[in-house]
Amino acid sequence: MVSPADILAAAILVVDDQPANVLLLEGMLRIAGYTSVDSTTDPNEVCELHRANRYCLILLDLQMPGMDGFQVMEGLKEIEQDGYLPVVVITAQPAHKLRALEAGAKDFVSKPFDLAELRARVHNVLEVRLLHRGLEETVRELERSREVIRLKALEERERNEQELAMAEETQKSLLPCCVPQFENYRIRAYNAPTRYVGGDFYDFLQLGSGDWMGVLADVSGKGMSAALLSSMVLGALSVEFHSGTQPREVLARVNRLLCEKSLPGQFVTLFLFLQNQQGTGQFISAGHNPTYLFRTATGKVEKLFSDAFFLGMFEEAAFESSPFRLDRGDILVVISDGVTDAQNPQQEMFGEQRLLQVIRQEAPLGSQAIEKQLLKAIQEFAQGTAQNDDITFVVVEKYQ
Repeated sequence: MVSPADILAAAILVVDDQPANVLLLEGMLRIAGYTSVDSTTDPNEVCELHRANRYCLILLDLQMPGMDGFQVMEGLKEIEQDGYLPVVVITAQPAHKLRALEAGAKDFVSKPFDLAELRARVHNVLEVRLLHRGLEETVRELERSREVIRLKALEERERNEQELAMAEETQKSLLPCCVPQFENYRIRAYNAPTRYVGGDFYDFLQLGSGDWMGVLADVSGKGMSAALLSSMVLGALSVEFHSGTQPREVLARVNRLLCEKSLPGQFVTLFLFLQNQQGTGQFISAGHNPTYLFRTATGKVEKLFSDAFFLGMFEEAAFESSPFRLDRGDILVVISDGVTDAQNPQQEMFGEQRLLQVIRQEAPLGSQAIEKQLLKAIQEFAQGTAQNDDITFVVVEKYQ
């Protein structure tokens, strides 16, 4: 996990041809607690400074004489071979914002400067940047550990198994340390990866509007490649929602990022939903299996799904949201396909009908009853059989 101290100690470079703006931005950052802030008024110095210091964030003015911010970003791309530009652009021109994001910038700060906006955007981008760095290092360590396991004796193998178990805990730390409880709702969540690290994840986020967001995603593949991709998606979703972006645009941006950065054949399915205190909400299902909605008034189970594409397949894919409502006593059950695809020793699948039976029987008793009985039903069905896919689900109950 990235600590607040790590974020405040991250190296930042401020680039603006106006000394007054530089002083203002430096002052605002230092007031916010950032301790490692450099600056320059000469855009020609940026690449050399970044090559020497490897900044976690560059606050870059777009309109500068001699060499504008877009030219600076082109130079930075030659340094950052992986294509990740730690750049937040500074601009007063709305038309420049989209162009800057398309050029590789991670976010923007509008002129005139607003302290709250600056602090939020800088914090979010630094958190994702540091998270990526930490996970990339974890990936390299795990790959080295696996080679050692293959080549060395049993004693060394046992020691490295312990290190891999620690890596599992690192991956679990990407999930919420505890499931939040929003007003009028009870939430239960479960995740069991098939390996030390897997591709499923869920997350919840309180939004500034008073609504809250939930998501369950399933990344193609298993192991470290899936874990790395899931962390990138999780970080991007957090940044976009903290910036107040609408859900369909959030997924459009994440989709473009995956099309650019993921390996061929990698993709992500997810079910994303927003709710307010009264139960009114919207959802987007991007290539995900159905989500189930138990209606307490009728005892029936509805299916929520849409025809949106997977994330990472088509760069220009659109992701439209659909409205839905939770009334008192209604329960939403979001699953990964590892639930219905769970197998027993005879290679039979758990299937949708067994899942629906659990929902119908246990929903009147609440979300905790569904969680407990669903886990019990899967375990009894599998009879100890090793599973080929992660098992993840989220249960949301509107209790008043």
